[in-house]
Amino acid sequence: MKKKLIRVTTVPESLSGLLTGQLKFMSQYFEILGVSSNNKKQLEMVSKLEEISTIAIEMTRKITPFKDLKAVWQLYKLFKKEKPFIVHSHTPKAGTLSMIAAKLAGVPHRLHTIAGLPLVEATGSKRWLLNTVEKITYSCATRIYPNSFGLQDIILQNKFTTENKLKVIANGSSNGIDTAYFNPKSYENSEEVNKLKNDLKISDEDFVFVFMGRLVADKGINELIVAFNNLCQKHQNIKLLLVGSYENDLDPLLPTTLKRIKTNQNIISPGWVDDVRPYFAISDALTFPSYREGFPNVVMQAGAMKLACIVTNINGCNEIIKHKETGLIIPVKDSNALYKAMNFILNNKTESKHLGIKCREHIEENFERKVVWQALLDEYNTLN
Repeated sequence: MKKKLIRVTTVPESLSGLLTGQLKFMSQYFEILGVSSNNKKQLEMVSKLEEISTIAIEMTRKITPFKDLKAVWQLYKLFKKEKPFIVHSHTPKAGTLSMIAAKLAGVPHRLHTIAGLPLVEATGSKRWLLNTVEKITYSCATRIYPNSFGLQDIILQNKFTTENKLKVIANGSSNGIDTAYFNPKSYENSEEVNKLKNDLKISDEDFVFVFMGRLVADKGINELIVAFNNLCQKHQNIKLLLVGSYENDLDPLLPTTLKRIKTNQNIISPGWVDDVRPYFAISDALTFPSYREGFPNVVMQAGAMKLACIVTNINGCNEIIKHKETGLIIPVKDSNALYKAMNFILNNKTESKHLGIKCREHIEENFERKVVWQALLDEYNTLN
């Protein structure tokens, strides 16, 4: 009889996106139950694609004490009923709520993956509160899995937990990457790519920078727009693709940034897309000036698609990209450094293509998806 493994994320998009394929793989060895917030359509999609059962428990991404207490109670009742061998959570709020509930319910193995720390950018009373919540989560968990070595260092520096509770699975990343799926060869001479370029009014002469992700301040979008605006004064035939959605209630962009996005005709913002590969296929370089990450899927995806990548010197990013070997690394919150890196890419197109080729090789060797899955399965199998 298979042991029961419950995987918990705050929103179902994380179950389907962050862990694509992993739940189906693990279901060969465990009875899997996926738990996330109540989005019927998304949860049904997870059940279908991953071939697992799912259940809805409402969780919010903000600090909402009454709703959070209700979610802890519902998770506790679920864990008491299901009696799982393992509860494994991802994303900050799901981690805190499910680790508390799992400890109260007597779940023997309470695992939490850390894929970024929002508190890194917080200050004052908010930082104190986030630090306290983080410590509560770690104290209730039996094991903590930072998804990068840099993140592990930050956790130890802040004394959130002890070293013996921490482990990075494989070489980092929560789910690795399917390099057969993210393969630029699939889009060579593609009608889909040509149609997309026509739809977005991108010509063959255009050099395309792309950003992929949430369009928020923490991702460095304010700096990116300043850098690109300056670049437009020096270069013609350049475009910036901003692929993602805004979060104006959680982390809004500056009004000047929003105005420039609307008024600069070289900036194209198609919104959120389900399949990012065609957008990488029509691009030449990734700009990813994020302030904080865990182990960014976007950088792995872009690198696997052989794009030259410009990233900030933060954990995760600087573990995928090696400066001037597989991409370029710049300081955080530095629009001038970003401008110089983008300018270098434009003026050294042959070298930039070589960076993309080397990046794919590095990703194939170190972050292939099935390697990460097997390493996590091996970790589960050490539990008794």
